Amino acid sequence: MTTLQVANLVMPGVHLGEENPLPYFRDRSTDRAVAADASMPKEKRHLLGWETGFRVLPYRMQDTYTRQRGLITYRSVILENEFLRATFLPELGGRLVSLVHKPNDRELLCRNPVFQPANLAIRNAWFSGGVEWNIGQVGHTFTTCSPVFAAAITGAQAEPGLRLYEFERCKNLFWQIDFYLPPGSPWLIAFTRIFNPNDAETSIYWWTNTAVSEASDIRVLAPARKALFANFSGESFFDLAFGDLPYLPTLSGRDATYSLNSDFADEFFFQCDETDFPWETALDKDGGGLIEASTPRLRYRKLFCWGSHTGGRHWQEFLSPGGKAYIEIQAGLAPTQLHGLKMPARADWGWTQIFGFIHADPERVHATDWETAWKTVDASLRSRMTPEELSGIELGCRERVDLPGKEILQSASGWGALEIARRKYTPDSLSIPPSFVFPESSLGVEQSIWLDLLREGHMPEQSPEMVTGDWMVQGEWRDLLESSLKQSENRNWFTLLHLGVMKMECFDEDGAKAAWLESLDLKPSGWAWRNLAQLALRRGEEAQALACLIRAWEIYKDPGGCTALAQEYLWALCSAHHFDKALAVFNSLPEGFKRNDRIQILRARIALELGDLDTVGKMLQHEYAVVREGETELTDIWFEMCYRRHAVKTNQSLDDKTRLSVRRLNPPSASIDFRSHPEE
Repeated sequence: MTTLQVANLVMPGVHLGEENPLPYFRDRSTDRAVAADASMPKEKRHLLGWETGFRVLPYRMQDTYTRQRGLITYRSVILENEFLRATFLPELGGRLVSLVHKPNDRELLCRNPVFQPANLAIRNAWFSGGVEWNIGQVGHTFTTCSPVFAAAITGAQAEPGLRLYEFERCKNLFWQIDFYLPPGSPWLIAFTRIFNPNDAETSIYWWTNTAVSEASDIRVLAPARKALFANFSGESFFDLAFGDLPYLPTLSGRDATYSLNSDFADEFFFQCDETDFPWETALDKDGGGLIEASTPRLRYRKLFCWGSHTGGRHWQEFLSPGGKAYIEIQAGLAPTQLHGLKMPARADWGWTQIFGFIHADPERVHATDWETAWKTVDASLRSRMTPEELSGIELGCRERVDLPGKEILQSASGWGALEIARRKYTPDSLSIPPSFVFPESSLGVEQSIWLDLLREGHMPEQSPEMVTGDWMVQGEWRDLLESSLKQSENRNWFTLLHLGVMKMECFDEDGAKAAWLESLDLKPSGWAWRNLAQLALRRGEEAQALACLIRAWEIYKDPGGCTALAQEYLWALCSAHHFDKALAVFNSLPEGFKRNDRIQILRARIALELGDLDTVGKMLQHEYAVVREGETELTDIWFEMCYRRHAVKTNQSLDDKTRLSVRRLNPPSASIDFRSHPEE
């Protein structure tokens, strides 16, 4: 028997806080430069780096959280049958936080005991554990720490199921995942659908990220003989190289499928091109563990590990205090996460994944011969589920994919409802499948200015003292805004601020500058000056950027509780080596601003450059929440403090040999060590 229930889940967690209202503009280059080793075949170079540059608008950054945890109650949705119990958190991106195999009472995922965000996602905030559904742009997805819609649906045997869905605003796509757990089934079934309703192709990204426990006896396997991997071997570095599994050269002959063989943060991508049944698993010494498998569209797999060095261990503890070490096994549409992928206009894509427990002969699973190992798992999987059977399941899912949900269990943002409203005003728009139910009741304050533009033909003016940030960059909305500005009475500072953001995001820098300057002529605002500073930085005009930020700060020293402008101003002062001025600005800040993590890190840098080493030491005793993956600012400050203390103590300058000795004698505390590689 299958049941679906909504229940409260109480756990230690952190409130995300207010979103950052400042727009963060996409990279000037939409592509990312990827260094490929000569070993990479020609076909694997196709679309490498295409449309993988940083991009976040119209979403805003989630960067005001802390590490001050308390008990928080989340609404969970539990789908359960005789074999499996799956627990979802639709308030947090629909994360599948737990999958319990009931016959042996075994948790198949790595379950994080807390909700502790860290700076790893596109919008900054991300948390570890469970299964994450990533769509849109390379990286942890826009809604990974935001609510998504959840609805009750019905399966083929009239059993209850669960649908997660949302409107993805960056690429203007609709996505849904229908979960089924039929009576007597040992598999959680997930049918994913992405719908492009637009008349133009778009870049698309999808990776399903599954966290499982890490241990020395756990081996990750997939049906592939080759892998694409980051090459750290030899004197040259390449983002990607191509090699034979499982002994990748970057690990000096060690077996890469055992994650603890890596003493640095590492990842590689299984190239499952030859199979009709892609899968990935992590099996322990007894040959048991989670397996994930799919229909062929979701072809590629990945292993990510944090590494066994100090920084890697710290990241694990930092993300999951009191939890277990984990690795991620991931499934994606493209050969790697640095590969682009084109989705045609009006395309409707779908694939099916299954999740469950598997057991295979442990001696063969852990055989030194790679072919023996993965083929043993493949045979075990096919004895329980064949590609033909999974295709049949997918066919049934497709037959139900357009049926509206029976009941909305979790509501989310109003942006989907706004897009549906806009399409009603555009007669030739492609109709949206009825599965995407966005009630008008979900429309809120954030959507109000755009509803006014849609219905009244103009955007209402706001006070410059108000915290804005309801950005929109979609081309259809830009057309509506520009059309409204043909009427002179509609040209106000607020409308032109938004127009500038839209133009900047579509690479019309001159148009953005003109809009923001006109906005300032109509009414001075810190927002427009700040955006002009970002444009100046993009053009390499650092002095001009600082001048703009000074104007922004003079106008708006207390921007409604937003610390982001203070951060950018302090950063610009430090970049210009105006450390005395930076200290004066810091001292003038409200106490709440001073406690912000980024501002405290900047305070440490200011103290270092002013020779106040005691203050530097105090600032480095804090546990910071928002350190970015790969960031070394804290350890850089630490080592520079140690160098200067040694120089004062010995009254001599430091050569490279002495610096290396100082580093070895003064390792940073684990609380500030986030280095991806121990030698950084």
